[in-house]
Amino acid sequence: MNTLIGLIIIAVGSMGQSSSYVPINKIKEWSWENFWLTQGIFAWLVFPFLGALMAMSLPEMIEVYSLNASATFKAIGFGALWGIGGLTFGLSMRFLGIALGQSVALGTTAALGTLIPALFSGDLFSPKGLILLIAVAVTLVGIALVGYAGSLRSKNMTEEERRKAIKDFALKKGLLIALLSGVMSACFNLGLNAGIPIREAAVTGGASDLFAQNPVTMLVTFGGFVTNLIYCLYMNHKNKTGGEIFSSSKSVLTNNLLFCALAGLLWYSQFFGLGMGQSFFEPNSVMMAFSWSILMSLNVVFSNVWGIILKEWKGSGKKAVTYLALGMAVLILSLIIPNIF
Repeated sequence: MNTLIGLIIIAVGSMGQSSSYVPINKIKEWSWENFWLTQGIFAWLVFPFLGALMAMSLPEMIEVYSLNASATFKAIGFGALWGIGGLTFGLSMRFLGIALGQSVALGTTAALGTLIPALFSGDLFSPKGLILLIAVAVTLVGIALVGYAGSLRSKNMTEEERRKAIKDFALKKGLLIALLSGVMSACFNLGLNAGIPIREAAVTGGASDLFAQNPVTMLVTFGGFVTNLIYCLYMNHKNKTGGEIFSSSKSVLTNNLLFCALAGLLWYSQFFGLGMGQSFFEPNSVMMAFSWSILMSLNVVFSNVWGIILKEWKGSGKKAVTYLALGMAVLILSLIIPNIF
């Protein structure tokens, strides 16, 4: 029962993340670098900080961070690497669309983010690791099926239909960027694992298990924010868009801030839900180790649901839709594999 509750909580957070790109479509007049950084302030600073405060007060956080300095800096460092994945993740959406872009990037992230921590801990070559490998393999099969559906869609659509569904569609460029994004994005889970001493210290200090991971999440997202800040400021300088936000009309500014805040909240909900969901799993269990892959799999499923809603698959053909449905079914199957063995 506890496992089911944990899965439901992670699924709710995943649904939020997969919806986070929808509000961005409502942003007006701002260049990419400005709306990306603005939503990032909410997604990577404001809401993670509020989430961390649910675990402990600010003075307590500072003390825990200082007493676990090594874990703190590792979490931030991995977050900075993840930030590169976040930047390229946005580009993968641009060139492949929500459905295919998230599928490729999140599939790579799911595999690497799950297996690398298990390899470092030595669990990968244990019976538990074998179950983990099977579950990840099934996840990758689901991702491959979804990716194949995406390639069929590309073949079956006319150039005009591709541009209508995804304005800047570019399959080869998009796939390379999505793979890079997936590799670097896996560093998020490495950051969470590096911050385990901080989570344990939070629980020892009286924090609820439900929110104990939030202070670690904040460190990882802060590292990612720094990377994105540097790049967006560079783009501001290059494109001379630094004063764009401040020169916006009041209505545009209000509209954009509201939708950036909503996008940031929805994006953060996936890691807020992950931390809460993990508290219902047995410590050191396969479900705990597989929880990262569960989140990524659900993100792929829900992102493709949005792809269907936004008509990205319109005109792709019955065969492509069949493989898409099969891939999503396999991904859902992968969620229960750790409980079968």
